[in-house]
Amino acid sequence: MTSTWVEPSNTAAALLLLGRGTDPDSERGVDCPGELPPPSDPNLVARATAAKAKLGQRVFVLGHHYQRDEVIQFADVTGDSFKLAREAAARPDAEYILFCGVHFMAESADILTSEKQRVILPDLAAGCSMADMAALPQVETAWELLEELGVAGSTVPVTYMNSSADIKGFVGRNGGVVCTSSNAERALRWAFERGQRVLFLPDQHLGRNTAVLEMGLDADDCVLYDPHKPGGGLTAQQLREAKMILWRGHCSVHGRFTLSSVNEVRMRVPGVNVLVHPECRYEVVTAADYVGSTEYIIKMIEAAPAGSAWAVGTELNLVRRLANAHPDKQIMFLDRAVCYCSTMNRIDLPHLVWALEELVAGRIVNQITVDPDTAHHARVALDQMLALP
Repeated sequence: MTSTWVEPSNTAAALLLLGRGTDPDSERGVDCPGELPPPSDPNLVARATAAKAKLGQRVFVLGHHYQRDEVIQFADVTGDSFKLAREAAARPDAEYILFCGVHFMAESADILTSEKQRVILPDLAAGCSMADMAALPQVETAWELLEELGVAGSTVPVTYMNSSADIKGFVGRNGGVVCTSSNAERALRWAFERGQRVLFLPDQHLGRNTAVLEMGLDADDCVLYDPHKPGGGLTAQQLREAKMILWRGHCSVHGRFTLSSVNEVRMRVPGVNVLVHPECRYEVVTAADYVGSTEYIIKMIEAAPAGSAWAVGTELNLVRRLANAHPDKQIMFLDRAVCYCSTMNRIDLPHLVWALEELVAGRIVNQITVDPDTAHHARVALDQMLALP
């Protein structure tokens, strides 16, 4: 069986992909960013190739799985956020780490690399809406509330890798740990061995899915803290009795998938396997056949038998790339029309060419640096993650 990738059709919903309209069923913050730029001028490919060749071993280019194909072709290593940060740390001879991802990933690379290395983000506007949903002053206010209630001492903070260096530093200062989507269960078990409850930042869905579906906690053990409401919108009793205090944050891409998306694809494609990321909503994860990290999704597709059908609930660039790489399988996007990760897509070929050519000219642009105190405490939380059993 040979399958070809089919782009989402121009239904009324698909127009959201082009920024034409809004979806009232979306969580806040998940509107599409607008029409993506057209394919880059072919001359930019030659310029990027030449600049990278001139820099040689001095530059190491990292590319996140959600990057555009035009950028990913120049990556020395591809992976998820934590894999890329570790790969950067494993290249001590590289003078420049060019990170094609988003801001928090480049921060993690700066924390884990040596002082002589320079981490560069081709476009400083490449942030992360999820990471931005947990600002340090907001988290400190929440912690002060827990202190006032006398429960901060029995609360362990756990932050997802998709958070700012400030938040990782806060977690490190307060005896917590960083986690990824693949080791969240281990991180939570570690935390519950040290406290009665967990403050989980910033992705409510990963926290809830891990606690309920993998740890066996009840949904009532989880409360949702909204930093925009007094007291997080919770009573003192709710905070004292909760086992999981989930931060009101989410991924702007994975938060768009709905139960109706799953039901629709099952009706349309008999026998389809639904494979989703744990950043998806609880009702989507429970309706799926398989749930796992980006690396897990890639390995599942690679190992799948020829002729099998897969509806994948993660970022569109990656799903398209998987479909093109495995034409013997029927691989489709879980929803008819979902955004690309708009901030990931800010790293385009013109920005990459500019950053590389500036380095050739001896000019360091868009360097990402984390202050030493924050970096120290963030490294504590990251090292604790690496030490998880």
